[in-house]
Amino acid sequence: MSNDPLDLDAVGQAALVVAKKISPRELVDAAIARIEAGDGAINAVTQRLFEDARAAADSDRHHGPFRGVPFLLKDFYCHMAGTATTGSTRLLKDNVIDHDSELMRRYRAAGLITVGKTNTPELVSMGTTEPSWRGATHNPWNLDHTPGGSSGGAAAAVAAGFVAMAHANDGAGSTRIPAACCGLFGLKPSRGRITLGPDVGESIGGITAEHVVTRSVRDSAALLDATSGGLPGDPYVAEPPRQGFLAATRQPPKRLRIAVSETPLYAAKMDAECVAAVRRTAKLCADLGHDVVEARPKVDGDAFRAAVETFWPMTVTRALSVLAVQRNCTAASLAAELEPFNQYLFEQGSRRSAIQYLADLSFFQAVTRTFGQFFTDHDVWLTPTLAFVPPRLGYFDAARLGGPEAYRRVIDSFAFTVPANVAGLPSTSLPLATSASGLPIGIQITGRLNDEETLFALSAQLEQAAPWTGLAPRAAA
Repeated sequence: MSNDPLDLDAVGQAALVVAKKISPRELVDAAIARIEAGDGAINAVTQRLFEDARAAADSDRHHGPFRGVPFLLKDFYCHMAGTATTGSTRLLKDNVIDHDSELMRRYRAAGLITVGKTNTPELVSMGTTEPSWRGATHNPWNLDHTPGGSSGGAAAAVAAGFVAMAHANDGAGSTRIPAACCGLFGLKPSRGRITLGPDVGESIGGITAEHVVTRSVRDSAALLDATSGGLPGDPYVAEPPRQGFLAATRQPPKRLRIAVSETPLYAAKMDAECVAAVRRTAKLCADLGHDVVEARPKVDGDAFRAAVETFWPMTVTRALSVLAVQRNCTAASLAAELEPFNQYLFEQGSRRSAIQYLADLSFFQAVTRTFGQFFTDHDVWLTPTLAFVPPRLGYFDAARLGGPEAYRRVIDSFAFTVPANVAGLPSTSLPLATSASGLPIGIQITGRLNDEETLFALSAQLEQAAPWTGLAPRAAA
């Protein structure tokens, strides 16, 4: 067991600060030293805010459950006053924001000290982190492999030991996919659980949720307690928890009815190691006293895949359309400056009419009804997080593969994760398996709307039964 404070989870680090066994400045300096020593190989931290972090650590404003704990912010959505939010595209390299998002304000109030911002794929449009402008982020478990995305920089930084947890967000799996690739715990909360305000409302049909990737279940739960809640004018508001998220981790769950699926709702090539991992987890759940059954929501898989394929390009098309109005130019002229994959998405999205977009949303609402019925009979749904073990960097390269093939691979990577996004459900990835090649395999648990407490209780039980460290072997060496 390491004696290094940075190898503790964030709750553990904060406890040392409260006990005056370490100061916030010492923690921040230690995180900075690790970033400076290790990020040359990982390339997770693209904006270094070291002097601001040191100044914050030296101040007397250290309150909240994570007082003095170093933290990293994903370079997308959650704005930090005085810094640029770029989404790793050159189009936004000068996009300096003059205010904090509400979530950033809550991070500060929780006591976190932001030491930098993390890498993303360009415009956060895929499940890997290889932007041409910022350069690829490498998986600390094996530098030749992807850390996932779009929160790949965040996950790589946590797995490499730079910080204990880092901000992430999830529009089709962007928290859970990198958590799975990097051996971490990653929760996508229920729709409306954490406000996107004041700058963002529904975010493309309400598919995006903010939170973090962490090494421990309790870190995720404690921070959700500190940051959950809406703002006036939010289009969605989640019901408050019955007792609290951290409290849910401290007691075993009731006997649960767990549905297990080895294959996703729509066709995607499955890696045998991922299938074997979910079977082992299902057995573990049964051994823990839960009722485990093979079941899945009754969704037309072909229709669901078709809707996802036509809907997802709108994330890029809409973003460029808004930016074009702000800059008094055409969206097509902006698209010409993007990477090949995002050019392909823009072209596909530009062909969709508003009526077709609304039809996709209507279909997703019908899927949501199906999930609602499914969760009247089952407490949680257990699946792999990804259909395959983390691939090598370049696996999604549209410049080499062409847009259609790269897009097919991206949609395959969303197969298990995207249902929770379109239905607004809480869903988490747990690092419960490792491949024969030594790479992490994530196991996903999805719950009924607004019931993160059950997910936290079961996750904490599984964490205790099959512990993980959250640190890549390379980082721990």
